[in-house]
Amino acid sequence: MKKDIIIPEVEGVYVAAVKEFNETHRTNDWNAYLINDTGEPLEMVLIVSKGYSAKQTTSQMRHKLQTLPAKAFAKIEFIEDSVLKLTNEFAVTFFKNGKLFDKKFIFPANSIQDSKAGPLPSMLKEGVLAE
Repeated sequence: MKKDIIIPEVEGVYVAAVKEFNETHRTNDWNAYLINDTGEPLEMVLIVSKGYSAKQTTSQMRHKLQTLPAKAFAKIEFIEDSVLKLTNEFAVTFFKNGKLFDKKFIFPANSIQDSKAGPLPSMLKEGVLAE
């Protein structure tokens, strides 16, 4: 039964938006990162992202990471400027120590901006953490 499945609370795992210089296009772009600030690796990480508002919805993007080591991070995707005005959601599912974890990370509409950037766990960069 679905009610019998216990999914533990996610701690020490984050999704962050980081503004970085793109050498190819010579622009400053926002990129989404998955951060593992725990002492254990994450395995079979599945990420589904989408942007939405009352009037607009983007297509879903799906990503997979076989393993994300402890105290490490991985780039998920580029965040186009036109979707910054939308609520951006990243549904992250993974295994850690043989247990299934699942959490939705949300960037509310217009929350990804330079003025809201701060230090990020396990990264030597500044960015905006999802809720």
